[in-house]
Amino acid sequence: MPFPQYFCILLNIFIVSGFLNGFTAVSAAKQPHIVLILADDFGWYDVGYHGSEIKTPNLDQLSASGVRLENYYVQPICTPSRNQLMTGRYQIRTGLQHQIIWPCQPYCVPLDETLLPQLMGKAGYSTHMVGKWHLGMYKKDCLPTQRGFHSYFGYLTGGETYYDHVRCFPISSLNITRCALDFREGEEATAAYKGAYSTELFSERASSIIQTHKSDKPLFLYVALQAVHSPLQVPQRYLTPYSFIKDHNRRIYAGMVSAMDEAVGNITSALKQSGLWENTVLVFSTDNGGQTLSGGSNWPLRGRKVTLWEGGVRGVGFVASPLINRPGRVSRELIHISDWLPTLVALAGGSTNSTKPLDGFNVWNTISEGHASPRLELLHNIDPLFGDPSPCPGSKRKLTLAQVDSGNSWAHSGFNVSIHAAIRWSNWKLLTGYPGCDAWFPQPDSNNSESQILDLHPLKPVMLFDVENDPEERTELSAKFPTVVDYLLGRLNVYQKQALPVNYPDDDPKCDPGPGGAWGPWA
Repeated sequence: MPFPQYFCILLNIFIVSGFLNGFTAVSAAKQPHIVLILADDFGWYDVGYHGSEIKTPNLDQLSASGVRLENYYVQPICTPSRNQLMTGRYQIRTGLQHQIIWPCQPYCVPLDETLLPQLMGKAGYSTHMVGKWHLGMYKKDCLPTQRGFHSYFGYLTGGETYYDHVRCFPISSLNITRCALDFREGEEATAAYKGAYSTELFSERASSIIQTHKSDKPLFLYVALQAVHSPLQVPQRYLTPYSFIKDHNRRIYAGMVSAMDEAVGNITSALKQSGLWENTVLVFSTDNGGQTLSGGSNWPLRGRKVTLWEGGVRGVGFVASPLINRPGRVSRELIHISDWLPTLVALAGGSTNSTKPLDGFNVWNTISEGHASPRLELLHNIDPLFGDPSPCPGSKRKLTLAQVDSGNSWAHSGFNVSIHAAIRWSNWKLLTGYPGCDAWFPQPDSNNSESQILDLHPLKPVMLFDVENDPEERTELSAKFPTVVDYLLGRLNVYQKQALPVNYPDDDPKCDPGPGGAWGPWA
């Protein structure tokens, strides 16, 4: 081959190779960093932009610069929300319909489920988790570092003290209540952080991960804050601005919210100072509605944490990012916590082909462009074992047998209307069985007394609400729209046929960490 022709071939190979390498680098650079912050028990009313007396300047500013999600739904309690966040699938698919995973239950999110961090890792991300796991830990395979996270710093159970990082739990089979450490760095228990307030500790670790992140690899950071779950504990400096709040629990809770708001601000500042912010998508969400027994408020929504009323399932959420094409908006499109997995994996350039069939949708165009949501329906839950562990104060109402029998008019649907269940379709929400405490708790520091807001409406075994126009669930419409009721009961019946049996095992006495031990894998 003549030298000029040979030289041209080599030159073309060099140019094409350089182009392809450059294309790969450009493609990789386009993968956004993703920071997902999950608050715990954060009430609908308790963010500043919903009119609260609690100040949340960082959440207000971040959400105003991005997209506030005002028709956004979560689960009414911790484990199911985290399950749906990590799997993109309803809890009926994983046996987690009932309550939460307690420290001694030998169960975790099934190991054949592919979790969000695993998918992000396959897409080339460096994956890190800080905070609360609460998806099961009875054996090592269930731990965060075994399920896709390259690093972990936090606690495994559902709650603990903020300073000592201790969880107390009654082990009935041993007739003892065990108080033990629940804090880990990686897979190892550590008492090195005793005395450090967890909200500050978690924001410091999250900020450190951001500041030390290598820019040649995209970052996926999941920060599952302990705030603002009970117990009510907060440094004094956060209480000072709330001396005007009369209710003791509410005052401490307000300080905890302020500490959380500051933590989110510090994480955002770290992103900006590290030069990552311009290519970052930040998602903020609560895991369930506020717990009124611990200072939280969902005003003016009905119900609270644990219930299927809007106060239990409508969540504070927003997305902030320079990558949003139409920022500064309020979105009222229907979005659910299970939607984050397909949305974030798609943003990452990853694939969900390795997962089981998803219930979540990719809603990025809804968030970024303002398009209509692909989601028209969502299943809140179907729990045949439900019993409200915290009934309404001052209220002794329950569904009577006569009331349940009155639901026989819907028996042809095939769905047992005595079961605790709820489903949303378009503007409609259907509830069956006992949804949980049904009060409209008064606006904090208002002159309303609890007696004025309880027992206002009779409960029925089948209840229908137009939550688009009646988000407070004050006008029950089942008698006026029987066709809608029939349709939604039919949908519940379809879901019930697809559901796995509830997995709620008895405590395993081998879980006992013993005196001076730490909660963790035992099987």
